[in-house]
Amino acid sequence: MTEFERHTPGEGPAWIQYFDEAELAAEFGHCNRDLGRPGHASSYASQSLGSASGDYLRSDFFATMVLAHAYMDQGEAEEACRVALRALEIGENLKSSRSASYVAEFRQRLHRARGSVILRDFESKAEGARLWTPTLNGGRSVG
Repeated sequence: MTEFERHTPGEGPAWIQYFDEAELAAEFGHCNRDLGRPGHASSYASQSLGSASGDYLRSDFFATMVLAHAYMDQGEAEEACRVALRALEIGENLKSSRSASYVAEFRQRLHRARGSVILRDFESKAEGARLWTPTLNGGRSVG
């Protein structure tokens, strides 16, 4: 039996109580995205979101953005934009500079859909989201 199998979500030290199968899948999604394996990243991120309790909006936001990144990296701009809009909805309730960095990473991937109707539609829907148009504070975006 592995250490993870012995862990009961909600028990143990506060720093690990939230960690469950959804969180583990999200971590695998992040790793695969960072390793340039978008197919695996989208599978793990989808698994994470499918088993998430909904109690941890910040974690749900990150997994949703990883899924959007993975779709864009796979050339699926329409699905990437649909998922990113969902993440931006979740992000409306977050105050996290890390959240803003995930959105910035997505912005960098958007060049792949430049000039498309999909991108124009996405940007018109995203423009009111707090994380898409962060408040400027001394030249730095805050989120």
